[in-house]
Amino acid sequence: MSAVAEALGTVAELRAALDAGALSAVELVRRSVARGRALDSVLNATRSWRARAEEEAAASDARRARGEKLSALDGIPVAIKDCIVQAGEPATAASKILAGYVSPFDATAVARLRAAGAVIVARTNMDEFAMGSSTAHSCYGPARNPWDLERSPGGSSGGSAAVVAAGIVPLALGSDTGGSVRQPSSLCGVTGMKPTYGRVSRLGLIAYASSLDQIGPFGRTAADCAALLDVIAGHDAADSTSLPEGSPRASAALTGDVSGLRIGVPRDALALPGVSPAVIARVLEATDQLARAGAKLVDVSLPHTRYGIAAYYLVATAEASSNLARFDGMRYGLRVPGDGVTATMEATRSQGFGAEVKRRVLLGTYVLSAGYYDAYYKKAQRVRTLLRRDFEEAFRACDVIATPTSPEVAFRFDAKSDPISEYVADVFTVPANLAGIPAISVPCGTAQPEDGGPELPVGLQLLGRPLEDATVLRAADAYQRLTDHHTRRPPP
Repeated sequence: MSAVAEALGTVAELRAALDAGALSAVELVRRSVARGRALDSVLNATRSWRARAEEEAAASDARRARGEKLSALDGIPVAIKDCIVQAGEPATAASKILAGYVSPFDATAVARLRAAGAVIVARTNMDEFAMGSSTAHSCYGPARNPWDLERSPGGSSGGSAAVVAAGIVPLALGSDTGGSVRQPSSLCGVTGMKPTYGRVSRLGLIAYASSLDQIGPFGRTAADCAALLDVIAGHDAADSTSLPEGSPRASAALTGDVSGLRIGVPRDALALPGVSPAVIARVLEATDQLARAGAKLVDVSLPHTRYGIAAYYLVATAEASSNLARFDGMRYGLRVPGDGVTATMEATRSQGFGAEVKRRVLLGTYVLSAGYYDAYYKKAQRVRTLLRRDFEEAFRACDVIATPTSPEVAFRFDAKSDPISEYVADVFTVPANLAGIPAISVPCGTAQPEDGGPELPVGLQLLGRPLEDATVLRAADAYQRLTDHHTRRPPP
């Protein structure tokens, strides 16, 4: 990469500079946009830059000058994944079929960010309709990993992970259906969280698999993710899946104290085939570090983890085949005229959907079809129940569970020769979505790729009981106070 504007720091660092008058929100947005535009040609991580960002930053500066009480995110630049809608902005979910679509309303998470004074500067690249683990399945071409441009940033929120890792923004939003916030966080060396299902409203999130999708935060630290979660979490009467329970401030739980916290280590899951020994070593070093700080390590078992990938791809594709039926050339974006309604739909969907989306829609339609529902979809739902019971049993003995986030470090784009080899990258992340529990990925060191080259980031995943998002963040924050892995940046 050529010399570009200085990388942005954490929310805490930027907020201190804003409060001290050493930096204005307008200057901050200009730095963010300048660095992002300079890196766009190599990272391909953003899709569009908001024209009104500087105007909104000026409004934040005016609020600060008047001495108004400001939120923790007032004036802070944020990037949004391209499947989360924003009023007046294009939202394509990286698909040709949504070309030209402009949202008439804000997603609830976006509206809450704007109400808190955050400045949304850009929309980020992603796998088409969030279907993928590499961000190579985008109609705009693949996003690239800032640590090694020949490697994937993960997916499907790879663009959001890359812009945080590259210091373009301190915060970003992604969506996590099977690990799409946590896996790219691991591969890019940043922190990313999937909250409890229903903790963050899904209104305005373009659906992939409705019972699994969850909007989640990216940041450099757990504290940054907590600050973002504090703003976007909470009940939304307009979303029937939004939890009615209150959402306590996650930031208040970040004490740095893990004394007595019981951390479960699932030895059976760590023994799954295909997991890099170097990745396991970094994860066990991390749990030992937490134990030296006062946490207690206990052995737990997650015996059905090995079936998670199969169950996930049956449930997710079945729901996707239903959700994507609305994109037919009649209501949104692309329309390819044909001889009649049916021909128009066929032409539009044939030209508008990419190969991975077509593959998943076909699979989902098949497993829901007469004669196969019991054999595939119903059986997958039974496995989902078994996975949930695994967690319930494990959480009788521990407060959080530690696993790798990804079985390997960032892979080369040409390393995944078939879809199945890419799907297994989510082996440690999909169980949390199937069970609806919170989970976070934090950097825990580096390891050399098995195909050679410089060492790359490894992610530690911490999972918690439903609604105990704050406990997960507390453990992650305590770990980051003990280590400096989260401070390391890719080459400039």
